[in-house]
Amino acid sequence: MALENTRAGDRLSLVHIGQTAPASRWRTEAMRSHATPRLIYIAKGQGRITVAGLTRGYGPNNLVYIPARTMYGYEVGAMVFGQMLSIPAAMAPDWPDEPVHMRLRDVAVQKELSMLFDQLDRELQSAKTGHSRAAHYHLGLLSVFFERQLSIEENDERAHTASARLVAAYTDLIETEFRSGKGVSHYAAELGVTATHLTRCCKVTCGRSALALLNDRVLYEARVMLRDTRTKVQDIASDLGFSSAAYFTRAFQARTGLTPSSFRKSGIPPVSGRI
Repeated sequence: MALENTRAGDRLSLVHIGQTAPASRWRTEAMRSHATPRLIYIAKGQGRITVAGLTRGYGPNNLVYIPARTMYGYEVGAMVFGQMLSIPAAMAPDWPDEPVHMRLRDVAVQKELSMLFDQLDRELQSAKTGHSRAAHYHLGLLSVFFERQLSIEENDERAHTASARLVAAYTDLIETEFRSGKGVSHYAAELGVTATHLTRCCKVTCGRSALALLNDRVLYEARVMLRDTRTKVQDIASDLGFSSAAYFTRAFQARTGLTPSSFRKSGIPPVSGRI
């Protein structure tokens, strides 16, 4: 389980999405997952988001649903404003089992969605009696809204190609085994394909290699552990499947420009409570 999930707990929460400093972009762009589902609402701006190894562009009035334990990462441009909703596990059955990217074009529907988020946010910020229960009721109404829009949403053919299905299965395996230190060849063998074919499919669906997706997930977890815990560097290296602390340090520095110790001392606030 990702440490950020453990710290955040299984609770309903809503956080704002906006541009972050270059040194903190890994918090949104790097591949990660959560123990409970997420719903991203983009109110304005545009960018790209990768979910289960499939990259799509997003724009205003987009909803992106991400099931629990599904790898994702997204770019946040200068003009992007949105919100990310954490859905408690107890309410997850009200939501789909697969990722959904929804583009809302009807103005009345856009206004309804904005109102639902505003009402939910208002209750989460309130100190009135029953505000938490009211927020959960608003989440229930939001799930009904989502289900109704999903019934009329145009089918995304890209998500059903052989390449997309293979890469989605690959990202599922990464989530299960990314701490093992196993390489792309191992995952490809589990999926019954060659590493070359797996990489070719990854590049088709998201423009990255299979190794890049795997490394991104591992290094995201390394950053979280360095920033949110006091675990020794050598223990982090071992926990993430590296053969030695020295190898971990070289890999981390090659990707981030900092040694693990320097990253830990850099003063970026903890991940917990953030997107």
